[in-house]
Amino acid sequence: MDRMLYLAMSGASHAMKAQAVNANNLANVNTTSFRADLAAFQSIPVEGAGLESRVYSVARDNGVDLGAGPTITTGRELDVAINGDGWFAIQRNDGSEGFTRAGNFRITSFGQLETDRGQPVLGNSGLPVIIPPAEKIEIASDGTVSARPVGQTAATLVVVDRLKMVNPDPATMQKGSDGVMTLKDGTISVADASVTLSSGVLEGSNVNAIESMVSMIALSRQFEMGVKMMKSAEENDKASAQLLRAS
Repeated sequence: MDRMLYLAMSGASHAMKAQAVNANNLANVNTTSFRADLAAFQSIPVEGAGLESRVYSVARDNGVDLGAGPTITTGRELDVAINGDGWFAIQRNDGSEGFTRAGNFRITSFGQLETDRGQPVLGNSGLPVIIPPAEKIEIASDGTVSARPVGQTAATLVVVDRLKMVNPDPATMQKGSDGVMTLKDGTISVADASVTLSSGVLEGSNVNAIESMVSMIALSRQFEMGVKMMKSAEENDKASAQLLRAS
């Protein structure tokens, strides 16, 4: 009886956790370059005398779907998207280096290039990219940032910096609580000159809304099944107790 109850409780609990991950993915279906989280669970046998037949599941660190999202044309000069594999290097709120595919950049009143979340975009030097007052900004396919200073002719373009673009091994990366990718060992990645970008476009979320909706229905049914099994275990327990009393 206890085995049935344990399995039902464990299954219902993790179906609820998986539902929370799925709901978060669905909420970010329109978030620029969002990478879907993957719920992961592992079966672990219970240790101890007489408990070898008992198995429970534990939640593992969520994985990340690193598949590319659809490309959206915007025509905006500060909107860029990575071609193929690669990431933009940014500075996280704690000062460490992080990686993102979101290229919807903006310039602050101090001339600093940052993401839409206010995180500074890093150049190859490892420092935030600073752009002087300019009438026009261009970002080349290799990440070179050029600006036309105020009052200069249309043919005048000054190279300001070059975006730091990296391409670390996916196995060495993890997703932080802020949604930014980092290296698991906390080190700084080296710029990769083979990574290129396209200007005037953005990469959308890689979350498939239809698949997420289907998963939501399936997880809801799994949770209900677990609850029904717990109810059945309770009823069987009561029935067993009545038989024992009668005997």
